[in-house]
Amino acid sequence: MLWIWESVKHIYAFLAVLPIIPFVLVYFGYAAYTGDRKQAFRIAMDVTTALLIGCVAVLFNRLFNSNFGLYGILLVLLLGGGLLGNAQYRLKGNVDFRRIMRAIWRLGFFVMAFCYIILMCIGLGKSLFMV
Repeated sequence: MLWIWESVKHIYAFLAVLPIIPFVLVYFGYAAYTGDRKQAFRIAMDVTTALLIGCVAVLFNRLFNSNFGLYGILLVLLLGGGLLGNAQYRLKGNVDFRRIMRAIWRLGFFVMAFCYIILMCIGLGKSLFMV
């Protein structure tokens, strides 16, 4: 049973190192299967967000010698959900949790992609120039 967990961890780590690869695979695979490119893009974003969260958390922890990366990301996602929920309640009078979760998850894709690029550049620069 332990080998299954280790295999899943290795596959996740491999896919998270370069998140563009799973994004492209899911996008083209789903687009070829259904023919709906908009939906394929959304599904690829959703899958890649999970990989980006893990990768950005590890990059943050390694660069800043911290263990707060994943908790910080989850905190920001929860705060964003609370703010969107409050805005939705004030505008419409009710809260649609599914819509809020989808919006936060997809906004998280763009934020995590930006953080991934920035942290990867900082990490590469730090490793190249700090001999």
